[in-house]
Amino acid sequence: MSAYKLAKVVMAQGIEQAAGEGYDEQAFARAMMTEVISVYRRARSMDDIASELKFLADNLDEDEEYAFMRP
Repeated sequence: MSAYKLAKVVMAQGIEQAAGEGYDEQAFARAMMTEVISVYRRARSMDDIASELKFLADNLDEDEEYAFMRP
């Protein structure tokens, strides 16, 4: 299983568990994003993390092709 498929499965399980505890998926996603950034900070600079987040934000439209892909 690819890392992306695994992340999708884990997110779906997390959303389901969060709902069972009274949290909506947006609150859970926000908490997960905080945890992802915490993991990034272990090995990446703040500028690198900010660049990654900006790239993702600039390419939110799934119908448009990326100008370039990060390695």
